[in-house]
Amino acid sequence: MYKKFQTKIFMTIKTAQTNEDYLKCFNVMQALRPHLTPELLLDLLPKMQAENYTLIFIEEDGKAVSACGFRYLTTLFEGRYIYIDDLSTLPEARGKGHAGMLFDFVVEKAKTENLRAVHLDSGHQRFDAHRLYLNKGMKIVYHHFRLEL
Repeated sequence: MYKKFQTKIFMTIKTAQTNEDYLKCFNVMQALRPHLTPELLLDLLPKMQAENYTLIFIEEDGKAVSACGFRYLTTLFEGRYIYIDDLSTLPEARGKGHAGMLFDFVVEKAKTENLRAVHLDSGHQRFDAHRLYLNKGMKIVYHHFRLEL
């Protein structure tokens, strides 16, 4: 039913595959994406999965407490790599290493597949997240520009 990856401290990383799994991750994703509704989540995730998006999560007591969504991209600049769209932990579950475990899972996946890099964008105000990324060896290498339409 789930693809599992056992971490060093015995947290199981699961792959969300059903609407029940998606809804289990809703509160975690809404902590990062406050505009999100359950209906929008259920509408977008199948479309995103068709574009190679994978959602993984960690549970405590049957409740998702941390989640990470990523996809494979290929560009002329970087070749094939993994892009992390979403990495979130419920506020009450922070500080336990969940996001780091999910991040490490994605990095190991990229290494196993001989990919050149893992990328992500992070809001400029997310200082705790930035500390995690920098501690994991990531570097700030780009400015990300956006034109709202």
